[in-house]
Amino acid sequence: MRVIISSLGNKFSIEVHVKEPVVEIKRKIEQVLDFPVDSQTLAVSGWELIDGLDMEDYPIITEGTTIDLTIKWTGFGTPLNLHRSSSKIQITIKFSARQLPMEVDTSETVRSLKEKIHIMDGTPIKRMSLFFCGAELDEDFRNLSDYGIHAFSEIVVFQKTMSRLRNEPAARTLSVVVQTSSSLLNATTIPLEVKDSRTVNELRQFLLSRKILPADDYLFIHKQRIMRDNCSLRWHGVGDGDLLYVFKGTVCRSGY
Repeated sequence: MRVIISSLGNKFSIEVHVKEPVVEIKRKIEQVLDFPVDSQTLAVSGWELIDGLDMEDYPIITEGTTIDLTIKWTGFGTPLNLHRSSSKIQITIKFSARQLPMEVDTSETVRSLKEKIHIMDGTPIKRMSLFFCGAELDEDFRNLSDYGIHAFSEIVVFQKTMSRLRNEPAARTLSVVVQTSSSLLNATTIPLEVKDSRTVNELRQFLLSRKILPADDYLFIHKQRIMRDNCSLRWHGVGDGDLLYVFKGTVCRSGY
């Protein structure tokens, strides 16, 4: 069934299942709005939805129910002054029979946009073709800004027929530089060659296993954005020669 997520006057719909836990709904919202799960509070008619319960535990939730989303201020376990990117823009996603508003960051990748559309609409990523001003966004690892996408742009979604499906692009080997903060190994610069299909967590485990980093919790930063553990370097738009910054810390609540 589809439900409506409402926050600060903005609304969008997502597909949910009756046995889907509340925390999974929050993870879907995180993929769309980039707000961490721990910063979200969901409620229906004033009743807060508890992470440990499923949708079927709330009979009031049916097709088309509006779920109110409240975002709590979050901070980071590091002295850095890290803020959400200021390059957020509103765009319109157009389907054959309807359209959806969406907030995106111009520095995120085409693949990231496809994943958000999949969450909101259910269109399979492998069957999705995106077009802007008549040109296909045909390279998943490129940033939206590379295609000239700006505020109020319209992105048209087409579904490929089965005969037109293309395989995921082969993994590329990237030469990247991992730069540690001054509190780690005296601000060491570490050149690496790594597949762009590797996730951030796999990169972290590699650095820990080789004792390049001491055992601890770390944040990875690319282009002033915190990288997500379960997403690949390609998903983050990491390119050849890019810098990845490493700081001690985890994402946590700030208490505000």
